[in-house]
Amino acid sequence: MSKILPGTKTTRMELLLLKNRKRLAERGHDLLKEKRDSLIMEFFNAIAEIKEARQEVESTLRDAFSALTQAKMIMGASRVAEFASSSKTSVNLSISTRSMMGVRVPIMSAEQNTPEIPYSLLDSSAKLDTMASKFQIALKAIVRLAEIESTVKRLALEIERTKRRVSALETVVIPRLEATTRFVKLALEEREREDFFRIKMIRDLIT
Repeated sequence: MSKILPGTKTTRMELLLLKNRKRLAERGHDLLKEKRDSLIMEFFNAIAEIKEARQEVESTLRDAFSALTQAKMIMGASRVAEFASSSKTSVNLSISTRSMMGVRVPIMSAEQNTPEIPYSLLDSSAKLDTMASKFQIALKAIVRLAEIESTVKRLALEIERTKRRVSALETVVIPRLEATTRFVKLALEEREREDFFRIKMIRDLIT
């Protein structure tokens, strides 16, 4: 009896309502399973993208620091540091979202704003421009990696929530609806038998 929904009435209307609730619960269960499976597929696709994105970050950072080392060798570390400190470059990080299977995941982009060259072309090396360009590329790769990693985290959370809901429907909600439906059906059948025998007894007494 612990599985019977509290406040259940043993009426035909209640039986009809229970059957409708069970159909809705089963339909919801099927939809959630489909959503869970689709989310898992998107999750593993994003995991594969993370591997590529991390390799891209490592590669672009390696190139950028290599260019930095070359610029220091040609111009001197103090001179490069001087140019860096005088730079007025800023980065605008734009973040929006899109829906992936009902989950809001981020879209990130970084745009660098360089109002003017912070050094004279005559007293600098082309390696300085190369270094700046390499770090711009590395920054975009880092932002891309952050976007994918955030997507993976959000998908993982939604997968876990969906799994819990599927499990609750499978182990609690649908079994209780089934047990309550059987309880009401048996109660109605018992009442019908009692009514039948009562009417039969009355007929026997009359005749």
